[in-house]
Amino acid sequence: MENINFYSELKNSSSSLIHLLENEGNFIDVPLSWHVVVVDIQNSTNAVKEGNHHQVNLTATGAIISVLNTIRKMKRNCEIPYFFGGDGATFIIPEVLLKRTIQVLDNYSIHIKSKINLVLRVGEIPVKTLIKKNVQLKMAKHQLTEKLTIPIVLGNGLKIAEDIIKSSFKEKETTTFDETLLNLEGMECRWDEINPDQSKSKVVCLLLDAVDEDSQMTTYKEVLAQMDKEFGTFEKRQPIKNTNLKLDARPQKVWEEMKISLVSTSWIYFFKNWLKTKFGSIYLNFTKSGKQYLKQVGQLSHTFMLDGMINTVFIGEQSKIDDFIKFLDALEIDKKLIYGIHVTHASVMSCYVLDRRTTHSHFVDGTEGGYTSAAKMFKAKKKAKVS
Repeated sequence: MENINFYSELKNSSSSLIHLLENEGNFIDVPLSWHVVVVDIQNSTNAVKEGNHHQVNLTATGAIISVLNTIRKMKRNCEIPYFFGGDGATFIIPEVLLKRTIQVLDNYSIHIKSKINLVLRVGEIPVKTLIKKNVQLKMAKHQLTEKLTIPIVLGNGLKIAEDIIKSSFKEKETTTFDETLLNLEGMECRWDEINPDQSKSKVVCLLLDAVDEDSQMTTYKEVLAQMDKEFGTFEKRQPIKNTNLKLDARPQKVWEEMKISLVSTSWIYFFKNWLKTKFGSIYLNFTKSGKQYLKQVGQLSHTFMLDGMINTVFIGEQSKIDDFIKFLDALEIDKKLIYGIHVTHASVMSCYVLDRRTTHSHFVDGTEGGYTSAAKMFKAKKKAKVS
């Protein structure tokens, strides 16, 4: 019988991430009966170039919300690992949830195509198929902050899955949309661009991949140790802090959120949420629950992922960033890793808020393309390496 509680039953590591990576025994093989599901925006680089980064970010967030709401609606007491990628998302799910998940994401892709003319690539591959390709897919659970626990993956399984799904994707001709399958409850995108709390700091979006699967633990420990040295602890380099959060009450911001969240325009939704955003600072700054929510936002912000690659957003001064890039260049010359980096002035954040007191998550990217811009550099380097 399939163990749908594989992830929820994983031991939660509260030690440092570097310490977690010191022992492969801390990682457990993902069950062969589970599946990797990938959703990705086709030609996201062009969309960002055309000024649609906000839509790209919100669409990726919506994919995660669609799946999480579906599982919640099914009343399956099942926790699943997922990864936000700026222009897409990856899930690892048990087979019992697969059919419904794909159905919901395919339906969501029709909605997105209709609303903002972006094409979503959706696909899945069984874990057992990946393992037959002689790659690893091992997982641990890490307490990243006081409030946020994240999955940590070793092995090239998710990268191979993404490559296969992207390369084999064919856009479906069907335009049949099922309104009952669209559930984006809790989607919000109300924050203004988030500047670093220190005036001299900049926001860094980094994608980094160890060249050899067997050297991931060693390479990533070395990189994380250097980040601690250059930029301080994870908490210190975290770009989202309650002191630098401001709501953006521009009508077009609420309109874009509504456009993706709902099947059709609702003026009641628009005015209600515009007013909530317009006067939200009163709630956040002058009520006990508002202050508590604001404090939790940084704790529940997804700014670091390790899904076989390191994907992270952090802050640092330019001189430190320059030194860190020299460090990465040296490792790249030694053929230990390939990286892509994007340095910008601020972060952007889209949110999943079911309950401001207990249930909310926040997905962080950088301005001016963020992860997508870093990926452009990364892909160019990888292509040059192959050729």
